[in-house]
Amino acid sequence: MSDIQSTTNSETSQLFATMPTGVEFKKLRKRLLRQTSEALGRFGMVQPGARWLVALSGGKDSYGLLTILLDLKARDQLPVELIACNLDQGQPGFPKDVLPTYLKSLGVQHHIEYRDTYSIVKEKVPEGATYCGLCSRLRRANLYRIAREKGCTSVVLGHHRDDILETFLMNMFHGGRLAAMPPKLLNDEGDLTLLRPLSFCAEEDLQRFSDAMQFPIIPCNLCGSQDGLQRVMMKKMLADMEKADPGRKKRMMSAIANINPSHMLDHNLFNFAGLQPADQ
Repeated sequence: MSDIQSTTNSETSQLFATMPTGVEFKKLRKRLLRQTSEALGRFGMVQPGARWLVALSGGKDSYGLLTILLDLKARDQLPVELIACNLDQGQPGFPKDVLPTYLKSLGVQHHIEYRDTYSIVKEKVPEGATYCGLCSRLRRANLYRIAREKGCTSVVLGHHRDDILETFLMNMFHGGRLAAMPPKLLNDEGDLTLLRPLSFCAEEDLQRFSDAMQFPIIPCNLCGSQDGLQRVMMKKMLADMEKADPGRKKRMMSAIANINPSHMLDHNLFNFAGLQPADQ
């Protein structure tokens, strides 16, 4: 354990060597650490001594995730081993050297895997349809496989509060069901958990954190260039609601964590048929 901790301290020291020193950044960093710690604790994500595979796409969210987890480790608040993992999906023009160079410069334990899922997605998805669903499933399957090969118990993703709310709205408006992204999920095989430690973190904060830390961002040219995505519509809807009524996103998150089955309409969750007045 001491060897892991000393390595982590070195990683975090290098990671924050050139970080901003302003008061606003310190507040932002403290808030993200607090919100991540809250999610880790509330949903029972941490098993001391476990090994986590941290998915690193090259976007702001996954960079933020890895940085915050390393920061918590340096504070002796996250007693797990971290392996950063990037899945190179064969996208044309993908800058293969960016992530390995960045991770090596920090001394972060990592694994780079090449799997041409790009060609599969392009072949299977009809022209004009969105790629996200199939791309996500293929990526997830490969991450689970790599996690098993590396002896990990969990795959850790960088989904944040806004991702969860967007998914909730998409499922409600387009899927006819109330469901979001769970912060902790057991896979179908029952041998791995999928964790989302940033569940309480706002996308706006993660963007500000990324800008301040100057992460070497890699854009997604496969699906990020598509127009008319349902998720984009949900994102705009949430942004408009937040602008009109600041704090609404926070209240929405509270709502999906405070469900009253007897005041919904799902008879599988509540026995409405058995609800009878007491004998007079």
